[in-house]
Amino acid sequence: MTKVLHTESAPAAIGPYVQGVDLGNMVLTSGQIPVNPSTGEVPEAIADQARQSLENVKAVVESSGLTVGDIVKLTVFVKDLNDFGTVNEVYGQFFDEHNVANYPARSCVEVARLPKDVNIEIEAIAVRK
Repeated sequence: MTKVLHTESAPAAIGPYVQGVDLGNMVLTSGQIPVNPSTGEVPEAIADQARQSLENVKAVVESSGLTVGDIVKLTVFVKDLNDFGTVNEVYGQFFDEHNVANYPARSCVEVARLPKDVNIEIEAIAVRK
């Protein structure tokens, strides 16, 4: 049975989709852009945008009862692949702070444009063990 995930700790969907779905053994998040759910603001710096997107992914995953440590795959979309190093730094810090033993699998793709003209969007797959 599929359960729709919704949390006030991540930005609301800006289109006809949900924040995520819980399939029982697996959680899939929609792409999370760096909108602060409390203020609606988007930080300017790519490092801050990366961090906010990761925090939004975390909020959706946690709304299912899972944790950052249950994330097995992320897809990162960036407008400028020159930001790859900065995103990697923030990404590593984020998972280290959550004491994740092994980083998840990941893809990083440069795209022409993202919603609200942000510089990054991140989606995740988490598994219930």
